[in-house]
Amino acid sequence: MVTLSGVATLGVAMADLGPDWLPGVGAVIVSTSYTWAICARTGGRPVVYSLLALVLGVTAIGLDREFLRGGAAVCMSVLAAVLAVISTVPAAKFSSVVREVGVASLLAGGGALAVVGFEPHVALQRFEYTTFGVGVLLCLGLVFRLGAGLHGLGRRGLAIVVVGSVLLAVALVYAETLRHYGSPALVEAIDDARHWSHDTLGATPRPLQFVLGIPALAWGVHMRARRRQGWWVCAYGTAGTVSIANTLVRPRHSLIEAGLTDVYSVLLGLVIGYVVIRLDLALTGPRGSRARRAEEARAIRPEPRRTSALL
Repeated sequence: MVTLSGVATLGVAMADLGPDWLPGVGAVIVSTSYTWAICARTGGRPVVYSLLALVLGVTAIGLDREFLRGGAAVCMSVLAAVLAVISTVPAAKFSSVVREVGVASLLAGGGALAVVGFEPHVALQRFEYTTFGVGVLLCLGLVFRLGAGLHGLGRRGLAIVVVGSVLLAVALVYAETLRHYGSPALVEAIDDARHWSHDTLGATPRPLQFVLGIPALAWGVHMRARRRQGWWVCAYGTAGTVSIANTLVRPRHSLIEAGLTDVYSVLLGLVIGYVVIRLDLALTGPRGSRARRAEEARAIRPEPRRTSALL
């Protein structure tokens, strides 16, 4: 209820209703409740850290310094992205996978409202890289505990971590290389594709979100129903949730365009995630439709419910 009241406050503020201090109040409420939730989920100290988040949020709003508001926005984005991932539960069926990705997207979206509620003045590229890096590292640190450390990886888990890290690095390096050193013809072709998508669909999906982040989250929650190594796959899902949390920071996007961008990215990511899951089952699962249904029925690896502590 506290989180919903904060999100409602931010919604009213975004509709230009109410006083000027309303966005800050909503942002502080959401950041405090998200801190409580992430501590409760990971077996931390919700009271201590929630009070700390409350004090820091009020200080950032009260002193009204750009670096304080920017720092609060970074923390809010990271909190939302990580909470979105660790709040998921194992999903044996793809319909359940869709539900879990939807839950994660909604949590990250609530965080996006709080991020702009702090009204930060940031360098967009630096902000995105900072939240992305901190979010992924924090989630990997939590997964290190949830996945029983490195010795719980096994060969399969180790391969997942290596491949995921390589894909992540390649995606970031390629994006930067293309931005600075890409050939004019290639850059023009990419820009034309973006303009076509924007003009035709109303928004342009984000490649890192639908190529890596959402598929990793979808595959991860599906794998967690069978093996705890699925947590390591979920960690790379932070690439998708942090992008959602940063949606409204981009000044050129309207609220409708930002929402459509995330919807398209999530839908495309689910399609890719479905393909990855089917390939995984084809390579490692039993043969035959009856055997697959039986395996799916037995895929009940226990985890605490969504509102309970994982540790």
